[in-house]
Amino acid sequence: MEHFDYCIIGAGVVGLAVAYKLSQTAKNASILLIEKHPHFGSETSSRNSEVIHAGIYYPANSLKAALCTQGKNQLYDFCQQYAVPHRALGKLIVAHSPQELPALEQLQQKAASNGVLLEFLDQKACYQKEPSVNAHAALLSATTGIIDSHSYMQTLLTLAQQNDVLYSPNTQFLQATETANRFVVSLGTGDGIYKLACNNIINCAGLHATTVASNIDSLAAVHIPQHYYCKGHYFGYQGQSPFSHLIYPLPNKNTSGLGIHATLDLAGQLRFGPDTQYIDDIDYTIGLAANSSEGILKQRFSQSIKRYFPSLQAEKLHYSYSGIRPKLSSENQAAKDFVIQDCNQHQVKGLINLFGIESPGLTASLAIADYVIERI
Repeated sequence: MEHFDYCIIGAGVVGLAVAYKLSQTAKNASILLIEKHPHFGSETSSRNSEVIHAGIYYPANSLKAALCTQGKNQLYDFCQQYAVPHRALGKLIVAHSPQELPALEQLQQKAASNGVLLEFLDQKACYQKEPSVNAHAALLSATTGIIDSHSYMQTLLTLAQQNDVLYSPNTQFLQATETANRFVVSLGTGDGIYKLACNNIINCAGLHATTVASNIDSLAAVHIPQHYYCKGHYFGYQGQSPFSHLIYPLPNKNTSGLGIHATLDLAGQLRFGPDTQYIDDIDYTIGLAANSSEGILKQRFSQSIKRYFPSLQAEKLHYSYSGIRPKLSSENQAAKDFVIQDCNQHQVKGLINLFGIESPGLTASLAIADYVIERI
């Protein structure tokens, strides 16, 4: 039976970052990275806003806050070193009226508690930076940026493979049985079921992390949290973008999302999204839930966008894609932190589970990898 020191499940951006970092620190170790799909990063990692977040919204001392700010700095350095396309555009978080100023000030204080300094802009300063934006005031986040997520993930994979990581797509984790201080792992492949042994399992399966965990026989169910699927749609906008920054409204009160915001890709194309729609099963098609046909969605998007972009021409909106976030909070709950478990939590030696790695998972990916490796 073939043996590996490490088996990483899931080649999304976090699994790729873990493989890359682990291959640097455990130079003589044998590392297997498996992915159930034909291509890496084909779910949450490629269906998002491709934003490098500053670390503004998260509770102080949370994993999201710490790993986002650490990861952001690492990510910018990585992009510079390996020529990954990116741009630090900055973003405006806008208040539409004097009544929203207290919430804006609270957000500025929360960001400061995470070590992120935001510049307060009055109405005149907002207009000078973004004349098309309706804003009574705004916060400017200078360190927010955008990234080519596919190029980033491809670079991580290439570097990992150069360090002898074995990457196996079209390979689905089926089951793991703990025996004699190692795991016997069953994988589904195009040639049938394949079994191997490994000393460590790192569960980076994203939307499927709880399913993977439930198929590790020595892991008690009490240590597997409930995942919720939160779908978000994106609309592209035809023509030249009127913005030079990313534009965000104040976040939703329950922080289930950051509101329908305006982002730019590296070609300067404008897009809006995501909304938040809790669903029961993974499905990226539009029209899954009630009131979610393209026409109704476009109307909802238009109403939301016009609060900060009143000259929006709705006919220029066109549905682009959707993504699904693996949340640990239900629709009416406040957002929960990342959960990264090792044997101190679940008493299974050699197993690390990552649950609820939603935004800012892309930004935090390199810091998440460091956090995982410290616990191996």
